Amino acid sequence: MCGIVGLVTTRGGRHLNLEAAVRRLHHRGPDDQGAWQDEQAQIGFARLSIIDLSPAGHQPMQSPDGRYVMVFNGEIYNFPALREELLEKGERFEGHSDSEVLLRLFMRLGLQACLEKLRGMFAFAVWDRTERRLSLARDRLGVKPLVYAQSDSGFLFASEIQALFALDPGLSREPDVAAIDHYLTLQYIPSPMSGFRAVRKLPPAHAMTVRDGRVERVFRYWDIDPERTSELSFTDACEALREQVLEATRLRLVSDVPLGAFLSGGIDSSITVAAMARLGTSAPKTFSIGFDDERFNELPYARQVAKHLGTEHQEMMVHADAVSVMPQMIDHMGEPMADSSVMPTYYVSRFARSQVTVALTGDGGDEAFGGYRRFYQMRRLDWLARLGIVPLWRGLRRMTVALEDRAHPGRPPRRFPATRADQMLSMDGVERYKQLLAFFTDQDKQDLLTPAFLAARGEANPATYLREHFERPGKDILNRYLYLDLTTYLPEDILFKVDIASMATSLECRSPFLDHKLIEFAATLPGRYKLSPGGRHKHILKEAFRDWLPAGFMDRPKQGFSVPLARWLKDDLGEMMRETLVSRRTLAPWFRQDAVSRQVEAHLAGGTSNSMRLWSMFVLAMWIERFKVPI
Repeated sequence: MCGIVGLVTTRGGRHLNLEAAVRRLHHRGPDDQGAWQDEQAQIGFARLSIIDLSPAGHQPMQSPDGRYVMVFNGEIYNFPALREELLEKGERFEGHSDSEVLLRLFMRLGLQACLEKLRGMFAFAVWDRTERRLSLARDRLGVKPLVYAQSDSGFLFASEIQALFALDPGLSREPDVAAIDHYLTLQYIPSPMSGFRAVRKLPPAHAMTVRDGRVERVFRYWDIDPERTSELSFTDACEALREQVLEATRLRLVSDVPLGAFLSGGIDSSITVAAMARLGTSAPKTFSIGFDDERFNELPYARQVAKHLGTEHQEMMVHADAVSVMPQMIDHMGEPMADSSVMPTYYVSRFARSQVTVALTGDGGDEAFGGYRRFYQMRRLDWLARLGIVPLWRGLRRMTVALEDRAHPGRPPRRFPATRADQMLSMDGVERYKQLLAFFTDQDKQDLLTPAFLAARGEANPATYLREHFERPGKDILNRYLYLDLTTYLPEDILFKVDIASMATSLECRSPFLDHKLIEFAATLPGRYKLSPGGRHKHILKEAFRDWLPAGFMDRPKQGFSVPLARWLKDDLGEMMRETLVSRRTLAPWFRQDAVSRQVEAHLAGGTSNSMRLWSMFVLAMWIERFKVPI
């Protein structure tokens, strides 16, 4: 787990400040740094040593003949088996790192064939000194980030956006207004867009080649096959799932440094720790954090699982210093991302890093097995639509809202559509999904955004982005929505957040549920195995691993990994938010200032407010200020 950065100049181009860029990635790799260059390429590396701590694992790494130079961030979990294959073909190795295996595999097979053999999380770049071609790739699920830019200097790439600006301070900081519009709806910016027009993100499961400082080709090398379905009975599928999880966990236990696990008290992290115990990990170290607000505190559940599994469990109560943490997170993210759980992820990562260098997590379980309430809501609406009774349901809801008003005369009256679920009854397909998860709805944007912003965003429409990931073959409606989440929300929000927050503390995170073979298997199972006809989320997970965890544990309500955001925005961050959004009017060119000021003051006065919208605006303003974005 490391940080990578580099430049391929156009012919006659100038070299840039590689040393400064590597320094900006020091948190990702505090154990070792390296740099390499020739007349056209500069490549830098910051290393967090996990496998092969010797100098043989140093990067940038050159092939024995000197033709190829590679930097690699991540882990190739099946590298021992690949190493054996290469040894049988006559390869000889200087060390035992997965980096060296990856480089030799690339030498023999080339980019695309090499990628097909890898099982892991990765972002890497290989410079071919003979062909003068740069090859780059990102792992299938998008665990590891890779950003790039084309400027007058040539082609730049890095693990984080801030390293691109350190490498080339002259790189344009003009914002991508269409991307910001997507952010306001989704709370993240989807790849290949970024907050900056000059910066792009390589999407998950994609690779690219660059020649003479210009992009030559970008292509997708992996996808889930929607036509592949399993004929396994539910009981047999449970058994196969247990085997898949154990295998994925076993591969992720290889480490030359101390290893532990996050234990949130939720189902996915608990299954991960239970799998570690089943595989013989003696008293694994587990780490949990809690808040003094019981609505956000899962420590009792984590404690229950730890006792059941016999882990060496440690807990920490978080008294957040959000004023200092959030600006740091903004710097590392390089663009606005409004998932407030980045803060607890940072705190638990920092806590775990005090004792281990690698932590296993449960990330991916919700997206692969139907853990969110929205999957039930979308399936129900699809069922109503197929029966042709959405108009009838809409009429019943209109009557229900009216009756509720009469039953509660002292309560402020409500008008239909009273909820987002009501609004969705007048929409179709992906528009419903967008409405369900939108932080700012289309109407909110019309009310809050300035005419200048609305004009600058052009034809941007987050629904178009979502539709591209949803409209694919396959009759199982739930599996189509799961695929949508796996290819949008999971990489662009969850995995980005975990990478940034954990690497800010120099901690490597690994999740068995992100193993692509496990994901492929889960995708073959019918949707009813994941979300039961009665609406039980993650049904097959709960049944397959029921005996591994305490009695009754699987049936407790889901509680997300979140923070007391409304209170933090009023107390810890209140004055900072007022200063940024009201006094300095940072968002005034994009947002109607009177509306922003009213929302801020209402929240600080303890009145009705939408803390998630305020948080989104606050994060956006912090990004604008810290990156000196001209708006």
